[in-house]
This record gives sequence, C-alpha cells and structure tokens, in this order.
Amino acid sequence: MQDLYEKGLIVVSSTGKSLSKKKYLKDAKGTPITDLWDDVNRISPTSNERVGYPTQKPEALLERIIKASSNEGDLIADFFCGSGTTAAVAEKLNRKWIATDLGRFAIHTTRKRLIGVQRELKESGKDFRAFELLNLGKYERQFFLQKLSEEQQRNMERSYLGLILNAYKAETTEGAGVLHGTKGGSVVQVGPLDVPVTETRVREVVADCVRLGYTRVDILGFEFEQGLSPRVIQEVAESDSVRVSLKYIPKDVFDKRAVDKGQVKFYSVSHLRASFAVLPPSPAPAAAQNFSPDPSGGVGYRAEVTVTLEDFVTAYTQEDLAEVEAKLKKGKSAVVMDGGQIIKVSMDKRGVQNREILTKNWHDWIDYWSVDFDYDSKKETIRVQDDAGDVEEQWTGNYVFENEWQSFRTRQDRSLEFTTSPRGYTEAGTYRVMVKVVDILGVDTSQLLEVVVG
Repeated sequence: MQDLYEKGLIVVSSTGKSLSKKKYLKDAKGTPITDLWDDVNRISPTSNERVGYPTQKPEALLERIIKASSNEGDLIADFFCGSGTTAAVAEKLNRKWIATDLGRFAIHTTRKRLIGVQRELKESGKDFRAFELLNLGKYERQFFLQKLSEEQQRNMERSYLGLILNAYKAETTEGAGVLHGTKGGSVVQVGPLDVPVTETRVREVVADCVRLGYTRVDILGFEFEQGLSPRVIQEVAESDSVRVSLKYIPKDVFDKRAVDKGQVKFYSVSHLRASFAVLPPSPAPAAAQNFSPDPSGGVGYRAEVTVTLEDFVTAYTQEDLAEVEAKLKKGKSAVVMDGGQIIKVSMDKRGVQNREILTKNWHDWIDYWSVDFDYDSKKETIRVQDDAGDVEEQWTGNYVFENEWQSFRTRQDRSLEFTTSPRGYTEAGTYRVMVKVVDILGVDTSQLLEVVVG
C-alpha cells in the first residue's frame, strides 16, 4: 500500500477518511465484445435509413465491422452488396469501396443510396468521391469468346442458346435460319452473347419470318443498338407485317435456382423521349443540389443547357391478364403487368371482377433518371494482358456514364423533377448528352441527344 501511495497510484480523499486507486486506460485490459452483438439495434420501421430492401443490415453493424478491420483510405469490397449498406458506410468513414451484385434491383437501390450519401456529405461540407456504375460482363464476354477455338465457340453457342431458351420457356427449332425456337404463337431469336442486337440482325430475322410465314417474333438480347426501338420495329411492322417484340435477357438466367423456380422475367425494351434547351449563360453559375459532382465551378460559359424528360413508353407484360382473372378466387386480388400498364384485378365476395389501372400516366413508371452532359469525355478502358505477360490499356468502344445530374424517388419523398438544372459549357462544339431512366422494375433505358454549342 505504501509503495502504491509513493507512486501516486493511491489517492487520499480530502477528508482523509478514504482511499481510492487511480486507473489508467493504458493499463486497463477492458472487456472484449462478445460474439453476440445484441447492442446493435434493428432499423426502425420509420427510420430514414430504411430503404425497403429485404436483407438490409443496420449501418451501425457495418460501421463496427469496418472500423475494427480497416483504416481510412483502405479499400472495402462487398460482392453481394444488396441494399448497399457496406458501400454507404465505407463512404461515410472515408474508405474506398467496390460493391457488386447480380440483382438489378440491388444495384439500383445501392446507386440511389450512394447518391443520397453524397448529398449528405456535401451539405455538411465534407468531401466525397464520384463513383462509376460498370456493367461487368459486357466486354468480358467478347474477350472470352475470342480465346476459344472454333469448335469450343460452337459448343458454347449451343449451350448458350439452350440456356436462354429454357429460361424463356421456349421450344428449340431446327432448320429455321436465324430463328432458334418457338413460344406460343411466336418464334424466338436469341441475340448474340458478345455484342448488342443490331438493326441488321433484326432485318435478317424479319426476312426469315417472312420466308417461313411467321407473323410474330420475340428477339431476346442482353443489349440493343441505340435507336432500334421503336423506329425499326414500326418500319418492319408496316412493310413486312411482322410483329417484333424486343426483350432483355436478364442476368437471372445464369442463376439455375431462379430458372428452376420460374422467377426469371424477360422484360420488353422501353423507349424514352427527352428534349434539350440551349440557354444564354446566366450571370453567375446556378447552384444545383442535384449535380454530383457540381460542374458549376467555372465562369465564362458560352451557353447553358437544360434537359427535360418528355415521355416514357413501355410494353411490359408479365403474365396473361385473362388467365390471372380466370384463376382468381372470390375475395382475392392480384397485380399484373400487361401491355405497359400495372393493373390490379380483384374479385369481391359476390364474384364480381374489377380492374384498376395503377399506372395512371408515364410518370408512374419512373423511379430515377439522370443525365451525363458530356458522355464522350469519359472513355471506358480495360487492362488486357497478352501472351507475353505485357499489360496494355484498351478502349472498349464504350463510354463511362457519369451521373452529373439526377432526380429520384425515395420512400419519404415520391416527387420527381422533370427538367434539369442548367449545365454550363465553356467551349464551343458538339456534345453528346446521355439521358438514362431507371424504371420501377430497375431496368435501364437510355437516349442520346446531340447538343451544339456555338
């Protein structure tokens, strides 16, 4: 005791009646966190943090994990990102991040969430990083096929066609030119694995349909050439009397469980219409909260441009409306997508059926839209290693879309802006402006506008 007193570790109270021992944090062993983290609360149903994703985790949980396992500036990766909690927390904690997911809805939810994080950091005066949304597999498919022998490519093509036709629930057809299968009253053509479906391919398919006497064809593809719909589709319908339906091949086709359960849905290609207005430059750049990052950092604009979303047309059909109504029981209801409308069908207890159209106008389909005002300025490159081990950067022929401006719905705010804030251009020239819409199903639709700045 005397020894501790002499070292200053024992303190006598002012009255001299009690002693206390000093405790220093550096000497304390502490209590380790148990493997049951019951102090991390669930997300409240009314919390702004909740995004409506079924497997969403609390940010407090990921914050504890990231702080315990990394330092600022480190790279965090989540390869099944879901609602994007890991990426959102990593951004707030000044970590770099990579987030991936096979689910279209997961990517869309994560994108909106991270834009929200950017806005929060910007309002609080903190730095934030721009991020890119990359569709991995688009160019990897092409480079993968180039490395296969001709026989391997033929075998892969047969496997690929069988996989897609099975997921689409179509029967294989032999000896029908470029046509691959049939489903109901339509023939089916599966687009290539490595490149978009082009106008040339569509006209080849239509020519085979005319030759063989088919009047309806479904063309399936991962991507479609810009401007293909609705112009070409209308032309062939008028000139050749062939009804063409373009449908996206979803990534879910590679998920055997989803295919076996019948959960894979092929959605029709949508069409959007946007316009632009070239304005004389304002005296001072307008502050626009929806710009991310804010491009209004300079002066001396030659002109300013706004983009307006005018229309969005879709022909989504998920189930046969008449078949759903025929199976409906008294007192029950169902929601069906049919011909570009979301319809609620119901039957009351007396057996009277009713249809209610839930999508009152095209606005109801839009969940998010954004604009890149200089699309050609950001070339997409990949690093390719040759047989000698040398690595070089190659341009894929595509460009990286940057969300310069965006407007989207949240659970708390369902409103949308349909005209962008002005975006200034400092140099004369012709600019390609990319407009991207993500609908309520998480499907992307794009349009390119050509803007001339004098």
